[in-house]
Amino acid sequence: MNKAADLVEESRDDGGKVIRLSGTWSIACLNDMPNRLDAISGPVACIDVADIDHMDTIGAWTIHRTVKRLETEVSGGSTDCKRLIGAVGKIDEPVDIRPTYVSPFNRVLGQIGEAVINSVNTLVGLLGFFGGVLVTVWGLIRHPSRFRINAVVQRFEVVGVSALGIIGLMSFLIGIVIAQQGAVQLRQFGMEMLTINLVGRLTFRELGVLMTAIMVAGRSGSAFAAQLGTMKLTEEVDAMRTIGVSPMEALVLPRTLAVVVMMPLLGFYSSIIAIIGGGFLCAVSLDIPPITFVQRLREVVPIHDLWVGLIKAPVFGLIIGISGCFQGMQVKANAEEVGLRTTAAVVQAIFLVIVLDAFFAVFFTWVGWN
Repeated sequence: MNKAADLVEESRDDGGKVIRLSGTWSIACLNDMPNRLDAISGPVACIDVADIDHMDTIGAWTIHRTVKRLETEVSGGSTDCKRLIGAVGKIDEPVDIRPTYVSPFNRVLGQIGEAVINSVNTLVGLLGFFGGVLVTVWGLIRHPSRFRINAVVQRFEVVGVSALGIIGLMSFLIGIVIAQQGAVQLRQFGMEMLTINLVGRLTFRELGVLMTAIMVAGRSGSAFAAQLGTMKLTEEVDAMRTIGVSPMEALVLPRTLAVVVMMPLLGFYSSIIAIIGGGFLCAVSLDIPPITFVQRLREVVPIHDLWVGLIKAPVFGLIIGISGCFQGMQVKANAEEVGLRTTAAVVQAIFLVIVLDAFFAVFFTWVGWN
């Protein structure tokens, strides 16, 4: 049976006192100890806890409060006892009712600095993740039997086949919009026929692949982040590592490879549908027959415009796949993190795609593919 908490006051020759505590200092055995400690007045040389048999956080808090009020110290006792008293003392800090005032300039400057640091950390993490993908690819090249073809084919269907409808509708409407807006502007100069030039070159060279990449990032990139994030949260990824299955081989590489392979096909499909949309509007609004539209298209669109789109497409797919999988593998702590990482994956992929598209535009102009 636990012995009730008790204390004894001992006087010293120098006029000070020593408070010796004994018994069990837990919430069930304290009784009137807090009141008795409050009744003690200084000066107190020290509070001796050597005879305490057991202590919980309530008892430690009671002793800490007395030590602080009397401005004395604790002596004796075990290491665990002193550690518990020190631990409860660390939380005895004043809490501001209102946050500390920060000037608008410093607050904005701090937010900018935090954003820059986060961006650098994310970029470094992406590069490291890309390196991990390359290492995994090299391992599969050395050991082809570990390649999961069924997982890749299943992702082909999810990324490519299932997206044909929405990408086709989007491309058809974009082709109509480009032709309509171009015709309105060119009509002022009596050169409506150049609408075909605008639709053909802009679609094959830029918008077909770019809009497809944005659609795939919003559709498949977000799905990758959410799927891997949920698996990370439910510890399925850790379970895979435990049984000797590499998450990079089983989860990341099939998704990334599927996007890289399907992006050129989807980009070409999107460009063709956009051309059909532009030809439809030219036939309805500008009285340009489809045969004339196609003949003019063959004359004004150089073949390298098609190659520009097809070269950019797998690079965009790689960015989308790596961004989605990277953000998904970063999920931790709680379910809210899944939503935040999914949003980050989409924004990051779209931003990087647009930045790379600008670099590609400068590069292809530099090599003479104007």
